[in-house]
Amino acid sequence: MKKTVTTIIIIITFLIVYFLQANLFSWFNLAGIKPNLFVVLVLIIGLFAGESRGVMLGILFGISLDFFIGKSIGISGIMLGIVGFLGGFLDKNFSKDSRFTMIIMIIISTCLYEVGSYLFNYFINNATIGIGTFIKILIVENIFNVFVTIILYPLIVKLGYKLEKIFKENKILTRYF
Repeated sequence: MKKTVTTIIIIITFLIVYFLQANLFSWFNLAGIKPNLFVVLVLIIGLFAGESRGVMLGILFGISLDFFIGKSIGISGIMLGIVGFLGGFLDKNFSKDSRFTMIIMIIISTCLYEVGSYLFNYFINNATIGIGTFIKILIVENIFNVFVTIILYPLIVKLGYKLEKIFKENKILTRYF
């Protein structure tokens, strides 16, 4: 029951992030580039709720984004699923307690998402943008995502550990002799 309610709360959080991204951050852009809060959200889910939840919700959120604003269905789903998997992988290898480590994880996942999306769009849709423009978008989006992560870090960690408590139960069997 707790997992179902928490998953519904995560989906509601996705909708809130979608409306923030679409409305609020359209005012706070630099050369038309906005932060990608979906990458941050899916990475946090992967880090604190596990690989399987990160992949599942990443694919669900990505396909939803493709329906809302995408040109082709599936690219965001695949890339956000990979980011969710990356979050679960990084959870096993790195500490979530350090702000610096969290920032590095955000940078890696943002770069992975953007490079993957660029390559998919290049090969599937024959969409091309210049390398210089792509690098500018990548750098500005990373700066925005890092800035948002620094501001929201205490909230991310507090809510993340609550997620971890719900989704990553201790499955220790005790025996009495």
